[in-house]
Amino acid sequence: MPPLLFALGSGLAWGAADFLGGITAKRRPILAVVLLSQLAGTAFITALVLLRGVPPPAPRTLLVALAGGTAGAIGLAALYRGLAIGRMGLVAPTAALSGAIPVAWGLLRGERPSALQLAGIAVAIGGIVLAARTPDPEGQRTTAGLGLAVVAALTIGLVGVALDEAGRSDPFYATLMVRVGALSLLVLAVLARRPTLRVGAVDGGRLALTGVLDNGANLAFAMAANRGGLLALNAVLGSLYPVTTALLARFLLRERLSRVQTLGVLGALAGVALIAGG
Repeated sequence: MPPLLFALGSGLAWGAADFLGGITAKRRPILAVVLLSQLAGTAFITALVLLRGVPPPAPRTLLVALAGGTAGAIGLAALYRGLAIGRMGLVAPTAALSGAIPVAWGLLRGERPSALQLAGIAVAIGGIVLAARTPDPEGQRTTAGLGLAVVAALTIGLVGVALDEAGRSDPFYATLMVRVGALSLLVLAVLARRPTLRVGAVDGGRLALTGVLDNGANLAFAMAANRGGLLALNAVLGSLYPVTTALLARFLLRERLSRVQTLGVLGALAGVALIAGG
């Protein structure tokens, strides 16, 4: 399978995971949602690693992935806190710029997409940011949470860099160690806050699927790197998750997209077309 298809699959799976996790988070504590879903996802990727029966790669690969997972946990915490204290219409699109971090890293290390693909990168990132915007019902302008959104963008962006670097050696171990790094911090947070972990059968099944989709997305992104894909292009396609989430909410929950969000979705899809055509 071509690398760009793996990368596109990661963006679709991440968006679906966010959609399912968001539905459950409306009824359950955030920490419980994240912990239970990621435990299920960790079991999934651990089973795949064991079934392969391949010895682990060099320690450097494992440490890079572990650091990426830790950065991702910090980014997720910053994002949730920023959304809690700030305006979603400001925090969410700022955090959506996380895809620009691996794009920049790929260009700095010498990747050279075609001119058409570079245009697609710019159009897609702009569309992703617009698609992540939400209406501000109170119409207030504030910068509360902006700093946390920037932290989230930087640290979540590092996850893509880590998955790419480690995935080129072994995408399965890269995915596993990213999750181990994230879970290490997450378990500490759960022990400190002690949220209730009780969920019903429906929510439990939804959380399990959320974890499998999330870790499957990580694996697909790492596979894109392993197949020789350019990080600058893979990162943009993987960053389409806000578009996926918005479209699922539109068609499954009948949520209306604002004009700005609709423009963003169309822009992101146009960017994908340019990248594929390049």
